[in-house]
This record gives sequence, C-alpha cells and structure tokens, in this order.
Amino acid sequence: MKVAVIPGDGIGPEVIRAATRVLTAVSERFDCPIHLEFLDLGAERYLRTGETLPEETFRRLRDDFDAILLGALGDPRVPDNAHARDILLGLRFRLDLYVNMRPVRLLDAGHSPLKGVRPGDVDLLLVRENTEGLYAGMGGTLRAGSPHEVAIEEDVNTRHGVERIVRAAFELAKAGGRRKVTLADKANAMRYAGSLWRRIFAEVGADYPDIEREASYVDALAMDLVLRPSRYDVIVASNLFGDILSDVAAALVGGLGLAPSASFAPGGPALFEPVHGSAPDLAGTDRANPFAAILTAALLLDHAGRAAEAAAVRDAVAGCIAAGETTEDLGGSLGTEEAGARVASRLR
Repeated sequence: MKVAVIPGDGIGPEVIRAATRVLTAVSERFDCPIHLEFLDLGAERYLRTGETLPEETFRRLRDDFDAILLGALGDPRVPDNAHARDILLGLRFRLDLYVNMRPVRLLDAGHSPLKGVRPGDVDLLLVRENTEGLYAGMGGTLRAGSPHEVAIEEDVNTRHGVERIVRAAFELAKAGGRRKVTLADKANAMRYAGSLWRRIFAEVGADYPDIEREASYVDALAMDLVLRPSRYDVIVASNLFGDILSDVAAALVGGLGLAPSASFAPGGPALFEPVHGSAPDLAGTDRANPFAAILTAALLLDHAGRAAEAAAVRDAVAGCIAAGETTEDLGGSLGTEEAGARVASRLR
C-alpha cells in the first residue's frame, strides 16, 4: 500500500507524525507493508516558492498512490488561504472525491456532554456530498467595497451529483449492516434544491427496501441529534449541511479531537484527513490531540480492506481513553507525541 503523506500546516505535522507512527506499528505487527512518502505541500512551500499544488505533484497523487493522508491546512501568514484552497479543494474536485464520510462513535461516555448517554447511543455515519452545493465556488460580487456591495454564492445541485451521494449512503448502510438512512435538507425553504433531493432520495431508497428511510429538515435534525442521538444511523446531506452536522455530532463524542474523515470515489486514490483545522495557536506546544488523525489512519486501513488492522487501531485508541492516556482536552496530561506513542505501544 502506497500512501502519500501531506503533513500540512499548524498542528498538522504533529498529529500526522503520530498517525504515521501508528501505521508503522500496524505494518510491523500485522506484516502489512505500508510505504509512506512525505510530500512538501502546504504554507511553508507556498511562502517559499509561490507553489500550491504543482501539476506534476497532482499527477503523482492521482496515479502513483493508493491513498493520501493529510494533516490540516491553514496558516495566518496566508490570509486568503490560497494554498489550502488549491490543495484541499483542488484534490476533492479534481479527483472527484464526491463522498465525504465521517463516522461518529462514542468511545467513552465520560467525554460526552449528554446526560445519561452510553457508548452505543452514539454510533452513526455522516455521508456528505463533497463536490457541489455552496462549496462549488460559483458566484461573484457586485460593487465590492461600496455600501451597496452584493455577494452571491450559488448552491449547485445536479441530479447526477445528488443521486450518486444518496446511493453511496444507502450502499454504506447496507455494507455496514445499518438499519436507517436519514436525509438532511431544508426543503421547506430551499424549494428547488429541496425538491430534487427529496425526489431522488425516495427513488434511490426504493432500491433498498430493507433499509428504513426518513427525511428531516436540517435545523430540526441538528436539535434532535443532540436530544436523541440513538435515533440516527446514517445521515446523508449536502456539502454545507453535512459540514455543519458533522461538527455537531463530533461534540457528542468528545470533540473534533476524535473526529476522522475520508473522501473517496470509485477507482482512484482516497483522501483521509482529521476533521479539525490547523489550530495555529496550538502548533509547537505539544498539546494537540492526535487521536482524530490516528482514527483517520484507521479509516485508511478500512478502505484498503484491512478491517482487522483498522479495528486494532480503534481498540488501541479506546484503550488509551479508558486508561486516561490522553491529551488535556480529554482530561489527560499527555502531550501530542506521548499520546500517539501510547497508541502505537498498545498495537505492538
């Protein structure tokens, strides 16, 4: 398995160092050859050379690797985040990684803000459309900088894009033995896009008679997700709604420090990244939680057909949490480096 590693900015290099250490431990314990190649992409390169994602590097990422492991992108020295936009969104759109998958699972009830919740009460999969919607970059401004400035952002929803993400959600539910798929939309206010999503959801859902389906307005769903998380199994949503709901759901299980994600499409390399940002204020302090990056590495292993190895990584993280071997955001006293080393040690 060939994995391109992009450490990124801020805390990215620190949490990715922990994740690659765990992947190395997996490789040694399970005799699972994993070749890691670190690529110089991010704010440092952009500030040094003016390059974001050179065409030759993009072709290598597309053609030479099975997966891409990305830390986080964003640096205050690049106020417009041009490098992050070109690298992250560039990879998503140019590789057509239309499925963004964010599993949310409570490992320890003590880290949830919910009263009386048990680990089995929060175990859901959020499936987010990744290439359309309000993140498509279509729109513009009129009379910029004047008191009469107008800013327009277009919400792009194609039948092709909606149908394939809805079908992906049902397929993921089927493959994972999950019982229900919920559509998050705002059909009562977004008349045209809402109608398209609801019609396709009903049409595609009819092909999966063994899987229950329901549609819910995203604002009501966000509230109910906090009140009754056990009602939800798989949630499928547009780009913006999925982005927001995944952060709400992450709060239920201990925060973004435990939130992994994967972006993929059939036939090409998949992109794996923790949901959290680059947190430049934490960079170099050895305080960032590496567990999201490590759980992201587990998703990478799952995607590569290494289910046993992925389960071992998740068990090692859960073991560290149960033993209090965590960073301070989860109540522990370990630094980033040591927390990652404890996970790797449990694997060995």
